[in-house]
Amino acid sequence: MASVVGEPVTTSPPDGKEFAWRSPVRENPWRRPWVMEGFTWLYIVWSIVPIAIAVLFSFNKGASQATWQGFSTKWYVGSGVTSVLHNPSLHHAVIQTLVLAVVTTVICVPIGVSFAIGIDRWRSRTSYGLNFLMIFSFVIPELLLAVALFLLVTQGLTFIRLGTPAEVAGLVVWNISWPGIIVRARLVSIGASYEEAAADLGASRLGAMRRVLLPMLMPAIFASAVLVFASTVDDFVIVEQLSSTANTQPMSVLIYSNVHGGLSGPALNALATIMLLISLVAALLGFIGYRWMSRGERTAGGAEALTAVAGM
Repeated sequence: MASVVGEPVTTSPPDGKEFAWRSPVRENPWRRPWVMEGFTWLYIVWSIVPIAIAVLFSFNKGASQATWQGFSTKWYVGSGVTSVLHNPSLHHAVIQTLVLAVVTTVICVPIGVSFAIGIDRWRSRTSYGLNFLMIFSFVIPELLLAVALFLLVTQGLTFIRLGTPAEVAGLVVWNISWPGIIVRARLVSIGASYEEAAADLGASRLGAMRRVLLPMLMPAIFASAVLVFASTVDDFVIVEQLSSTANTQPMSVLIYSNVHGGLSGPALNALATIMLLISLVAALLGFIGYRWMSRGERTAGGAEALTAVAGM
């Protein structure tokens, strides 16, 4: 029997079972966007290759950043003052970065979680304005906020000294939207039925929040804490405006000031590699922690964890 090319033809094999066969026809080229795939891979290579080269030359045995002279870890833990471990300014920059990240996370997350719960419970016209305020840092440019905070600290709130106190205050203002948005989204997905069930069983409002709501919010709280920590580690604009001396400069500011002043070398590559490693470890812990905390309610693999950790 004649058939149209490309159409399925049904035949009956000896065992009586039917199967479908399609003749090999060239696929529609628009079903596979090769051009877009090429641009995607080009973007990935363009983004990763320079970082990989910088990381590679942080292990260079010599001081050159253009010629590979052998593998060495002396720029990290070497005995000379050129290593990150023994150079006082580089060593202190790592400590200052971790201090800012930890303190900002400890302050920012409880405030952001309380802010999200308050807005979710507050039903009035004012709450809509505060809901917009919750995404304030995503709307205005970071440089504008940094300059405004610098003027506020130096001209108005003079009791907040430039340096670590001002940097922490600025970073909390900049990052408070992360826990606010993520926890608010989690509250919307949870709904009020669990708290109502706890109230029907005799729990007080505070008891229902402590024993029912907060445990269910823990995946979102953990993901927001990881985001705040990682965002603080690589922040530059705010801490550059609010730092006072070299002792209050984190890694990002120290790297920029040295490179901008013409003082580059493998030691700075090592410092940048440490900053990158801290951010990657924080993101990995956030991904693993979110998957573990939400293991009883996942249905789509790791996509939800990546979405939550990415803040989307």
